[in-house]
Amino acid sequence: MTTPARILLADDHALVRHGVRLILDAEPDLTVVAEASDGAEAIAQARANDIDLAILDIAMPRRTGLQAARELARLRPGLRTLMLTMYDNEQYFFEALKSGASGYVLKSVADRDLVEACRAALRDEPFIYPGAETTVIRTYLDRARTGGQLPARPITEREEEILKLVAEGHTSKEIALLLVISAKTVERHRTNLLQKLGLRDRVELTRYAIRVGLIEP
Repeated sequence: MTTPARILLADDHALVRHGVRLILDAEPDLTVVAEASDGAEAIAQARANDIDLAILDIAMPRRTGLQAARELARLRPGLRTLMLTMYDNEQYFFEALKSGASGYVLKSVADRDLVEACRAALRDEPFIYPGAETTVIRTYLDRARTGGQLPARPITEREEEILKLVAEGHTSKEIALLLVISAKTVERHRTNLLQKLGLRDRVELTRYAIRVGLIEP
């Protein structure tokens, strides 16, 4: 028999991980060998374990699934990743593709789509949830192939990290320690975020972070 594909499953909800694990472990060709409750732990588990596929929830503490996917793409270029999310969000769908993810699966239909998405990723084929518009995908792929402009990213990766931590309630000093930068640099990024996004304060930054799926309400 062929050895089952080894999967890392990252989601900050233990019940979700349990449910997804039941779906995957029921398949003879798939097995979950490691779990993580946030993006930083997912990166550590990927370093420590021999895995073929990482399934990452988008909205997780410390580092999001997208941030983890980008880091994993740098650390282990051959590792396949899938994004698992409750957010049917076009911007984050495109960000998932740009991060190198093989697919984007909605939690609401994970029992229907996830196994197929895993097998597609392991074959190095893309999996796009059925609700995504074919024309949108074609447009993205055509632009990527011809070097055209991809959908705009409103903020930088570093600003995204800081936005997430601000929305989670961390102070500038705490964020500086977590990201190994100065508190002054954190404040500068926060000011830039407010200006870029047209927001006024931490409360509005938090609402924005929830709306785009960086944190859960």
